[in-house]
Amino acid sequence: MTQSANGVEGHLIYSALLDTYLFRVYNSSGDFVDYDIAHSDLCVTITDPDAHFYRRDDQDVLDHAPATLGIEDV
Repeated sequence: MTQSANGVEGHLIYSALLDTYLFRVYNSSGDFVDYDIAHSDLCVTITDPDAHFYRRDDQDVLDHAPATLGIEDV
């Protein structure tokens, strides 16, 4: 079975237990499916107002917003 994933909104999650990233898709009931990511160069658009980019000591990081982290906007 195959179904297009184009336009599907989900969450990129990190599983510490599996030491890998997964793509989680919720349905209207709150149930979800976690997909293993085999795609080698997936195009992603971030639609999360809580997501912010930071540059720290020559390292580029994608994290939560400063207010969420309890830090001053840098």
